[in-house]
Amino acid sequence: MSMTKTKTSNEKKSDDKNVPAAKNEKRSNPRHREAIDRKEKTAEQPAETPAAARPTVTMNDSNLLASYANLCRVSSTPEELILDLGLNPNPYSQTDTTVQLSQRVIMNHFTAKRLLAALSVTLQRHEQAFGVLEVDVNKRVKTQ
Repeated sequence: MSMTKTKTSNEKKSDDKNVPAAKNEKRSNPRHREAIDRKEKTAEQPAETPAAARPTVTMNDSNLLASYANLCRVSSTPEELILDLGLNPNPYSQTDTTVQLSQRVIMNHFTAKRLLAALSVTLQRHEQAFGVLEVDVNKRVKTQ
């Protein structure tokens, strides 16, 4: 007795997927034609959308908590940039000081780069209006 197995229509379809189609079949295949049409339509569209077409982002600051920081520690992982913010009660201290960190901001590097650009522009405008900012605390302290 020999047993032969007949293939179901689903099995035939799966076998057809593994066999490369002839070049003539690609041209006449309606699915292939639809894919080409979609690619052509995408290529015809402009790469950038006009500013008027962009959605508006509205910010709700009703639950915003404000805090003051005069100390910032920056650390990083391959995926994220971490900013730890705190208040140094005595930045002019000549002794060891423990600073209580109060906020941690974690962002991806793309957001960090946009933040860097925004802070840079803001600081340049401030220095143009009020003069250069000295970041070394010891140089800012006036001796009596």
